[in-house]
Amino acid sequence: MVKSSKNYDLEILNHIEENPDTTQADLAIQLGVAVGSVNWYLKRLINKGYIKVTQMQRRRLRYLLTPKGLAEKAHLTTSFMQASLHWYRETRESSKRLLQEVQQAGYDTVCIEGDGDLAEIIYLTCLEAHIKVKRPVDPAYPVFKIEGLQTRLDWPGTTLSSSTGFKETLE
Repeated sequence: MVKSSKNYDLEILNHIEENPDTTQADLAIQLGVAVGSVNWYLKRLINKGYIKVTQMQRRRLRYLLTPKGLAEKAHLTTSFMQASLHWYRETRESSKRLLQEVQQAGYDTVCIEGDGDLAEIIYLTCLEAHIKVKRPVDPAYPVFKIEGLQTRLDWPGTTLSSSTGFKETLE
């Protein structure tokens, strides 16, 4: 997933709410970014009035969410959930369309190559459509190939494929 500043804002606000005594180094590990980036994000959130900082000891800070910060966290959480549900619905609809092609071609079994959320959604959509999923991958059946956020349906014995992309915009 490509993270936006809103994603980082939400992660930082969540982490600070759970642990006000966290350090910038802890946040950097949690977010998978450099400490300098965390410092920049924190300054931004402080300037917006979402976080208040108090000095506990000489080199120790405590971060607290302000009422404005709690409201922003709620807003970001709602936006994230809406975007996630939108992505899920789009993924399901695209999967259903590809599975209709599979059924129209006379197949009742497919294979899924790849893993992650996208593969899991395709698997559940197969179950719902009463299409069997064969493991390991068998080229005698149509194969859903998951590559990042792209899905390609490869047909047996041909170089033809149907593909669809699921753009993840969880902002």
